[in-house]
Formats: sequence, C-alpha cells, structure tokens
Amino acid sequence: CKILRCNSEYVAATLHLRGPERGAAFCTALRSYSLCTRRTARTCRGDLAFHSAVHGIEDLMIQNNCSKEGPTAPPRPRPPAPNARGFESLDICDYERSFLYKHGRPPGFQHCAAFGDPHIRTFHDDFHTCRVEGSWPLLDNDYLFVQATSSPVAEGSNATVTSKITIIFKNMKECIDQKVYQAELDNLPAAFQDGSVNGGSRPGGSSLAIWERSPGRHVEIRAGYIGTTIAVRQAGRQLSFSIRAAEEVAGAFTEEQDLQLCVGGCPHSQRMSRSPRGRGRVPAETARALCREMLPVEDVYFQSCVFDVVTSGDTNFTMAAHGALEDARLFLPSAEKLHIFQ
Repeated sequence: CKILRCNSEYVAATLHLRGPERGAAFCTALRSYSLCTRRTARTCRGDLAFHSAVHGIEDLMIQNNCSKEGPTAPPRPRPPAPNARGFESLDICDYERSFLYKHGRPPGFQHCAAFGDPHIRTFHDDFHTCRVEGSWPLLDNDYLFVQATSSPVAEGSNATVTSKITIIFKNMKECIDQKVYQAELDNLPAAFQDGSVNGGSRPGGSSLAIWERSPGRHVEIRAGYIGTTIAVRQAGRQLSFSIRAAEEVAGAFTEEQDLQLCVGGCPHSQRMSRSPRGRGRVPAETARALCREMLPVEDVYFQSCVFDVVTSGDTNFTMAAHGALEDARLFLPSAEKLHIFQ
C-alpha cells in the first residue's frame, strides 16, 4: 500500500500555498491526491489511512469548491534518500513533521496543568481541586512518567501544594536515552539529573532539550520526538506543571496505568470544594481584589487563586494561577477552551 507516498506528495504540493490566490493550485493538488489514491486502491482497501485519506479528499474538495474534472500535476520526483529508509529515518525524531508526512495533516494536541492547591486541569478540560497529600502520578504512559509530591500548605490545613515534580522521559532507542528531570522547592534546575541539557548522544538527541526561561522560576522542556512541551514553574512556596502533548502520546497507556491525574482528574475521595469555609488566613474580599489584578476574567483560574490566597495567606499564589493561565494560553489548541467556568 503506497498511501503514505500519496500523502507526502499532497503535503509537498500544498505546503507553500497561502492566501486567496491558492485556489486553482490547491484544487490541482487535491485532484492529483485523489488520482494517487485511486491508483493504489486495490492494495490499500484494508488500510485505515487509505480510507481516511479518501474521505478527507472528498471533504476538502467540497469545502474548496473544487471540480473533480480538471488538470492534475505529475507526481513530484522524490529526492534521493541518504539511506534505505529515506524520509522516515530523517524525521523519526521530529514527531510533528513525521505525523504530517504519514497522515497528510498536523497532529492534534491536549493540555494538562497542575498548580496551586493543587488544582488539576485534565486533558479533557475537567477541573478539580485536590488534597492528594503524598506522591501521585500526573502521567504514566509509554513515553512519559510524571509524578507530583504534595505536602500541606499550612499546619492543620486540608489543602496541599506541590513541593516536588519528577519527570521521566522514557528511553526511545531511535532518538533519546532515558532522561530524568527533578524539581523541588527552591531548586528548579536547568538540566536533567545527569547534568545534561538534551537527549544524549544518539542522532536524535537534540529532539529533547531544556531551557531556563526565568532563573529559578520557570523551566521549559521540549520533547520534539513526541510532539510534547512541558513547563515547570515555582511561585511562592509551590511548584506548578503544564504540558502540551500530542493526542497520540497522551493516550498511549494500558488499563493498568489507570491512575493519572491528567487523564482522570483527582479520585472522588480527594476532591475539595473551592469555597473555603471557616476563617481563612486572608479575608475573601482581599483575596478577590488581589487575584483580580492578575486574572481579570472570573473563571476557574480566578476561583482557584482566591481559594489559595484565602487558605494559605500567601499572595504569591496569584502568580501561580497567572502562570498556569499563561501556559494554557500558549499550549491549548483552541483559544475558545482557555477559560473554564464552573
């Protein structure tokens, strides 16, 4: 089945088409794509990628008012491959480019965050406030393991904050050695545990890299080989975690890996109301005024900010909620999902 070749020829033909003038050339590329799929129909009839491409072409032709009759472009000559595996060996450690080559479209992404009390925003845009004292897995899949360790925000309080984050980038023989990143309060290193700042000496080692965005306050880790970006921050006496992960990566786990706060949120027994009762350490109205300075929209980030400031008495929690919102603004595939109201 040569459907991947059809996909790559279509991508190559449309990659540089922009603006209102692209119409005729885009339709020509779609007709060529359709012709290519028909030529391989017999050998591809049992291939899901083939059927996905056929339906995708039909939809695109309707959306762009393309006629099924008309000129087609000759297939582009394929560049000589530097080795037997060609394109795929060059781009196996560039997830987004490889996905585009294989499927003819960019991958989808999901976002998860843990900040403050902690508050968890799951990959499915559910939002929970948790007590979860001790160590809990945020992620546990074929590519990543992320564990957050929480401790009480103040003596005698039910609320907890994240005091330690451990991230394991699992070994991927084509691209990286296994790497471990660990952050603790007042120790946000700009390197992995072994002192390195990338994925090691393998050919794709540079597809995993770490940057210090703000010394001691904000670190970003990019894992291009799995289409994933992670941000770790410290604000006041708590750590926060945000991730933008490819859908395929976020969903690569078995039934045994069922406890993941980023997937299922907090267990019911660990969920808390964001309406603190009794006397807090800061009056609610004072907390609301402080949070409104950083978070003008009264969504769950704002509610979480108020809860944390009232409960802890620490005004730095306004920065924690603001940082989580900024990460969401950067990582979410759709701006419409930025604010959640409950």
